[in-house]
Amino acid sequence: MRKTLAFASLLCLNLLCVKTFSQEPKLKETAIQEAVSEEPAKLFEPREYASEGGKVLKYRLLKPLGYNPNKSYPLVIFLHGAGERGADNVAQLKHGMADFCKLSRREKNPCYVIAPQCPTGEKWADIDWSAQGAIKMPAEASDSMKLTFAVVDAMLEDAAIDKNRIYITGGYGTWDAIARRPQFFAAAVPICGGGDPSTAETIKSIPIWCFHGDEDKAVAVEKSRIIINAIKATGGSPLYTEYPGVGHDSWTQTYRNDEVHVWLFAQRRTQAKPGSK
Repeated sequence: MRKTLAFASLLCLNLLCVKTFSQEPKLKETAIQEAVSEEPAKLFEPREYASEGGKVLKYRLLKPLGYNPNKSYPLVIFLHGAGERGADNVAQLKHGMADFCKLSRREKNPCYVIAPQCPTGEKWADIDWSAQGAIKMPAEASDSMKLTFAVVDAMLEDAAIDKNRIYITGGYGTWDAIARRPQFFAAAVPICGGGDPSTAETIKSIPIWCFHGDEDKAVAVEKSRIIINAIKATGGSPLYTEYPGVGHDSWTQTYRNDEVHVWLFAQRRTQAKPGSK
């Protein structure tokens, strides 16, 4: 009887071991697949920020690959276009974010990327998109921009962010943001947007690489030309790339361009000014 029980126990143990070890490769395979995933919806964590006044900003956050608590990392703020506004906390990942999710780029430049979603009917910058000529920056930031700044400020308190390597990219909102916080950003990559030329003196020292298609029907290329020329007139040296024959989609080839990523992550503020805005 004892021999029978011992054999049965040994058999059960063997079966358990076989089951456990047979699952182990699958678990490792799953972990590897998650680690090398390049899908924005999987890599960007969905989050929400609620202000004291009850306003809510939905956003997504990409964390540095191979995060080390003893290191600090760059932060990229991505402000999507008008077509991605809403409340699903997904649409803002449609353009550009897949390029930041490429494994090779995450390995080379581990960073935080925050992608807030502007609610329907709101704007990153409260300007009239249909107005002709130069942009006039509103006296106050839009509600969505204020909430975005609030989220970023909270991150600076809690996350391992290099305050000398905070970058921003997008359209009109990018120009608006750097004009409101000229000492805050290490670099900006505005794409098919426009800024107020009266702010040129304020932002002339910020490294800027601007992109626009010369056949853009949604945002006239003159919007970028005006602000770039104004910055140059004050002694600034912004980079400007104008795509010949390209319409409103200037972002696809811009975010896919390795040179843009190399340039962006090479920029640093020359002097740390904690809390400066």
